[in-house]
Amino acid sequence: MRVAVCQLNAREDRTSNLAMARDLLGRAAAAGATLAVLPEYVDYLGPGAGAPKPEPVDGEFAAFFADAARELGIWVHAGSFHEAGPDPSRTWNTSLVFSPAGELVATYRKIHLYDVEIPGRVSYQESRTVAPGDSTVVAAVDGVPVGMSICYDLRFPELYRQLAVAGAQVFVVPAAFMLHTGRDHWEVLLRARAIENQCYVVAAGQIGDHEPGRTCFGRSMIIDPWGTVVAQAPDVVGVVTADLDLGRVAEIRTTVPSLANRRL
Repeated sequence: MRVAVCQLNAREDRTSNLAMARDLLGRAAAAGATLAVLPEYVDYLGPGAGAPKPEPVDGEFAAFFADAARELGIWVHAGSFHEAGPDPSRTWNTSLVFSPAGELVATYRKIHLYDVEIPGRVSYQESRTVAPGDSTVVAAVDGVPVGMSICYDLRFPELYRQLAVAGAQVFVVPAAFMLHTGRDHWEVLLRARAIENQCYVVAAGQIGDHEPGRTCFGRSMIIDPWGTVVAQAPDVVGVVTADLDLGRVAEIRTTVPSLANRRL
């Protein structure tokens, strides 16, 4: 399976963001990707007052990426968007996966919400406007079991262990990881999730400045089940690809059988 991570700089213009995402998907398809992964909140990163109206999973956002998957003939992981939530004050932060036929094959709602207070750096309470999901999801993508997660989920290893035990051989991580934490934690956490679960990790991040006063780290990357970074995006908008050898997952799990040897 050839996978692509699409790194972009979504801003407050949703039309422009979607056009950029579509262009990157086209580049991924041209590079021979079977699966292309976009970042968290691919359609909008900007002031809350200007955010698009939350949609159901069969709304305009879904239709846009279903059409893209169908037109390009590839699997599309559409990053995430604000799905209409359980009450008027909260949405879900939701990922959708589409088959090359444009069919919605998986829906994942972010479980762990980014509630942090770092004096002088960041004050953010995602739970004020977003409701947590409550279900893990392993999607069959071209016959490959893919475990789904979003951004802050990355800090919770128990989620990824559950996904691995459920059969995942690949993890996807769409993200808008902050610069000040990303430069120290992003790669370390991604490689740890790959090593401890002996899975490929495919992580697509937002890059650059976003209003109001936010900067995302980028460095989208693809990591093999040994923890080796096999592809990494430079600090610009763009696409990088890598071929996943699923036989390597089986080989590593046999050579160092840590999943089989677990006792808890």
